[in-house]
Amino acid sequence: MLIYGHRGASADHPENTFEAFEAARNQGADGVELDVRLTADGVLVVCHDPVVTDAHGLDLVIAESDSTSLPDAVPSLAEALDACGDLVVNVEIKHGNDEPGFDPQRRLADLVLEEWSGRGRTPRIIVSSFDFAMIERIRAIDPRVPTGYLVLAAFQPVDAVQRCLDGGHNALHPWDPLVDQSVVDRCHEAGLAVNVWTVDDPERIVQLQSWGVDGVVTNRPGFARSTLSS
Repeated sequence: MLIYGHRGASADHPENTFEAFEAARNQGADGVELDVRLTADGVLVVCHDPVVTDAHGLDLVIAESDSTSLPDAVPSLAEALDACGDLVVNVEIKHGNDEPGFDPQRRLADLVLEEWSGRGRTPRIIVSSFDFAMIERIRAIDPRVPTGYLVLAAFQPVDAVQRCLDGGHNALHPWDPLVDQSVVDRCHEAGLAVNVWTVDDPERIVQLQSWGVDGVVTNRPGFARSTLSS
């Protein structure tokens, strides 16, 4: 079972920062999960929330702000990929129709793949999103790129397993509290990997491994590594 640092080693460092990514690697993570958004001037940046607070206490909407106005702690995707080194990177594209910057053309997918391809297709990535149309766009551009569908539950409000199969996607990324053995088994029977988020409890990590889960996203990658090694 692969261990992904949730926004890096975010229990020990500010999430989605160079320090968190480097710490995840040093703690023995196999990969990191990070969040990508697009600024007003067309720069891919790594940040979970659509709004950040600058040094003066002002709230900045990322989709409506130039990258140069964002806090230094917000890295570009290019900088984050550099910091991740040889780790697998789960690039979650943040894109909701209720958030600023919604783009029905899903241009973010094109830009993420352009950035990655321009680097010689390294590091290894998997692109995920709660926006199913976004990962559909990824597969339309380059079906060789692994894609994962982020969901809360595997079967509500849609049959996400079947949806992944119909779209030719590689993995289901369900929320941990709604995962059980039957979810894992059905995904594997369908040929889908299962990457579960976000898990910090050691007993749960061991249980997920016993069920054959392929990857676990955790705020504490070093702790998860030691748990699986004991």
